[in-house]
Amino acid sequence: MPSPKPLATAAGMLQNRLSTTLRTRGGGGDGPSRWATAGHQERPNGYFLNRTPPPPGQSRKWEDWELPCYITSFLTIVILGVGLNAKPDLTIETWAHQKALERLESAQQMATLSDDSE
Repeated sequence: MPSPKPLATAAGMLQNRLSTTLRTRGGGGDGPSRWATAGHQERPNGYFLNRTPPPPGQSRKWEDWELPCYITSFLTIVILGVGLNAKPDLTIETWAHQKALERLESAQQMATLSDDSE
């Protein structure tokens, strides 16, 4: 049976490498954060989107992007609602049903023609 020393050595090396990567991935390292540098990140103040509410009796001013975004969203919903409801029915069941009705109709016409010829 081989000695367990090489296996233990390899396991120790792997553990050392993994522990350093796991420490830095979680952001718990001593270095600067990957997402925000010091002095640029605002602390949460308890308000939605970190904005203080306007004084009573005053409405919030819209930002430049809000009106085009709302109009585009509304038009997208309307176009999709109308377009998806008006699309043609191209399922195999509908096609088979129409073909079956055509065959029944042609068989019925053939039967009436054969009855008339007699």
